[in-house]
Amino acid sequence: MSSDTVLESLAAHRLVPVVVVDGAEQGARLADALVAGGLPVAEITLRTAGGLDAIRAVAANQPDVVVGAGTVTTAAQVDDVVAAGARFIVSPGLSEAVVRRAQEHGVPVLPGVATPTEIMAALDLGIETVKLFPASVVGGPAAIKAFAAPFPQLRFVPTGGVSAANLPEYLALKPVLAVGGSWMVDKSLVAADDWDEITRRTREAVDLTQKETVR
Repeated sequence: MSSDTVLESLAAHRLVPVVVVDGAEQGARLADALVAGGLPVAEITLRTAGGLDAIRAVAANQPDVVVGAGTVTTAAQVDDVVAAGARFIVSPGLSEAVVRRAQEHGVPVLPGVATPTEIMAALDLGIETVKLFPASVVGGPAAIKAFAAPFPQLRFVPTGGVSAANLPEYLALKPVLAVGGSWMVDKSLVAADDWDEITRRTREAVDLTQKETVR
């Protein structure tokens, strides 16, 4: 799957679940729950020791799931997650080393930005799709509207503070490629093995994305 195809897939689904799981089994069960809810996409973060194993398990056993790696902060981690099968990379900030290594691998990378200076640095690196993070802290939909004026070519994946309540407001904005969120895959649900509730919340979120029209 090429870089453009991966981004097209994220744009088609419009929602990227930000997942915190620990180990291969949790990763596989979580992916199954997302697929059952109609959302074969997952950004599995490296916030736990077993995050890499989870990526590896989903990539190997559930090829229909577009699995990415989140919380990638070093070039070495880029190598690790690409070897594990990650199809896209998400970083909380803008690191030239991370971006360059991802580009060397031919894997799309979404660096985190929060300021015009960071956006310009991303553009200088050839990046035109970025993660706005933490979205709710830096202004939410209003910030995206403000950034869109001087940077009309930029696409955003706002993440941080997104919920079912404000999801429609983000999705209604033309510069938004997709939205990153964790409410449907809350850590407490994963810890409780409540996969049915994850599926229910995912299906509800998918229904919201389908109701929205970009303006």
